[in-house]
Amino acid sequence: MSFSTIKIIQPVPVTRSQEKSILDPLKSNNNSFLGTTHKLRSISSKSNFPSFIRRSSSISAVSDVVKEKKLKSNSAISNLLITKEEGLVLYEDMVLGRAFEDMCAQMYYRGKMFGFVHLYNGQEAVSTGFIKLLKQEDSVVSTYRDHVHALSKGVPARQVMSELFGKATGCCRGQGGSMHMFSKEHNLLGGFAFIGEGIPVATGAAFTSRYKREVLKQADCDYVTCAFFGDGTCNNGQFFECLNMAALWKLPIIFVVENNLWAIGMSHLRSTSDPEIWKKGPAFGMPGIHVDGMDVLKVREVAKEAVDRARRGEGPTLIECETYRLRGHSLADPDELRDPEEKAKYGARDPIKALKKYMFENNLVTEVELKAVEKKIDELIEDAVEFAEASPHPERSQLLENVFADPKGFGIGPDGKYRCEDPKFTQGTAHV
Repeated sequence: MSFSTIKIIQPVPVTRSQEKSILDPLKSNNNSFLGTTHKLRSISSKSNFPSFIRRSSSISAVSDVVKEKKLKSNSAISNLLITKEEGLVLYEDMVLGRAFEDMCAQMYYRGKMFGFVHLYNGQEAVSTGFIKLLKQEDSVVSTYRDHVHALSKGVPARQVMSELFGKATGCCRGQGGSMHMFSKEHNLLGGFAFIGEGIPVATGAAFTSRYKREVLKQADCDYVTCAFFGDGTCNNGQFFECLNMAALWKLPIIFVVENNLWAIGMSHLRSTSDPEIWKKGPAFGMPGIHVDGMDVLKVREVAKEAVDRARRGEGPTLIECETYRLRGHSLADPDELRDPEEKAKYGARDPIKALKKYMFENNLVTEVELKAVEKKIDELIEDAVEFAEASPHPERSQLLENVFADPKGFGIGPDGKYRCEDPKFTQGTAHV
């Protein structure tokens, strides 16, 4: 069973006359991004989403999108989906994510990383498609599969790798590890180990943006938030409660479902009464979209409109990206539950290879240029590993920082030493 290419549904119309219809799958739009061969019933509102957001019998590859595309009427613009410069940015970011995760696997099995490490291989089109459209001031909230989101948001590979090694030079000084990447500088508001944890944080960040703009009158505050989470999260209470609040307050947030079809070892099709997650958006009065998450160009176009809507103050969007992880749930997962044919099917649709093929077919780049990008990334990853290995471990005195507001009043004594090492500290407590 597979989902259709991209699906969309219209929310229940609002009563206020000034509100515009958000999405309209029945509107014929001759100026659409890709055009359409269907005769669609016209209604008054206008949709800004590309016309490939419609029902289709199967998922299309990047090359199929190009074949469908039509030029805008009376326009001399190119029919290419991206420029050469944009393509190189997307390719470099996706290759960085893939190479970084492959190196993480090597380092994990060599004993350089500990605990659970969840890799992102295969899902790069989602991270790149959304995050490379954002401003630095925009916020990203991730999950336990957060390394690549951090890299896409601009956190240096050295800092991410050092964090995985538990070193003091990591983005959380070695105290976060694989599942808790955070960078205030880059507005990466954290990876979260428990599913659903990050969604309320993202909703709060979006609320902050609107509050600054409308209450504190910071007119230039148009910052948006992207909340990433998986299909297994979408039956949890935080998800529904935050969809409701975001729609009620028209918050500038995009809820991005990275539906890789498996929640650890549970098939998505067996875990929910209606596997089409995108339908849950319109239930709360926001657009719900299903897009091919293995195609960075489709993801990018959908993301672009959702981000623009949020900046215009038109509220949230729920986007379900159907993707697939090419490795097990974590590096401790032998990955024996998924059908080999299913893995082979999605492996053949590798998003990096698809983008590379598109750029070659449209003469955007040469093999030499892409090899130069790959060489640059290889050197960057090697440098990150060397930096992480050479970095110091955190000082023992750092252990209780960020635990108590004033650690010297609790675990650390006035002399800076651990109070638990003082025999008098536990005197009189032996009966407890």
